[in-house]
Amino acid sequence: MSDPVGDPSETEMARDVLTERVDQILVVTFNRPERMNSIGGNTIDLLSEIFLDAEHDRDVRAIILTGTGRAFCSGLDLKDVSSGNTNVTQNAGGFKINETPPFVLRRMDTPIVCALNGPAAGYGMDLALGCDFILASDRAKFVPPVRRGVIPESGGTWLLPRLVGWHKACEITLLARTLEAADIERLGLANRVVPHDELMDEAMSWASELASNAPLAVAAAKRSMRLGLDSTFEANSSAVMAELMQLFRSEDFKESLVAFMQKRPAKFEGR
Repeated sequence: MSDPVGDPSETEMARDVLTERVDQILVVTFNRPERMNSIGGNTIDLLSEIFLDAEHDRDVRAIILTGTGRAFCSGLDLKDVSSGNTNVTQNAGGFKINETPPFVLRRMDTPIVCALNGPAAGYGMDLALGCDFILASDRAKFVPPVRRGVIPESGGTWLLPRLVGWHKACEITLLARTLEAADIERLGLANRVVPHDELMDEAMSWASELASNAPLAVAAAKRSMRLGLDSTFEANSSAVMAELMQLFRSEDFKESLVAFMQKRPAKFEGR
């Protein structure tokens, strides 16, 4: 995989997260396998920058997030955190939590597939849960952080009760037992568990299918569902109708009608 877009002088930080474009899919890969892909230094800023750049790139229609080696992401690098060598702990006055990856992911309209290739702990688990899809390797694990003396600080306490209900969320978070791949699938925290060697092919297949759909409609549907989590049925219905009126005026909608009449696949341009 190639180095991410950015200043070549920042190669040390850039090597910690790799990016690769495959047609209209952006593959983002944690790349500190010797540290179980823990997040250290300024990696948080780099991740946010990558996600935001992709969100504003009309040629990126889906994102895959995964890890190099045997782990997905073991969370924040505790060595860096304890020494203050990370943007989570340094320069607290300028640190803006709503610009960190979990908050950026939450606002994104571009669909994101997590290819959970191995253990995800703490911050890494929260990032995985914040994706729109989770395809898990049979080697995947979730490791809640309470036994480390901390809590899920990056969305886990908000996401888990909504994903699995209050009682299961308490079981996962407070007992902090490691969840194996079978547990992740049983709890509905993964769309699918696949053999490890098939994970990236499966993720690419899902991302390719997403990229082939009408991007304006995909973004509008994601926004509408996101809004629905925190609004009434009536408010959500009004927002959906507003989105629909915009879509009716799009070139993609016209293309879908023509393609249907001509009995051919639609070619969407995101216009």
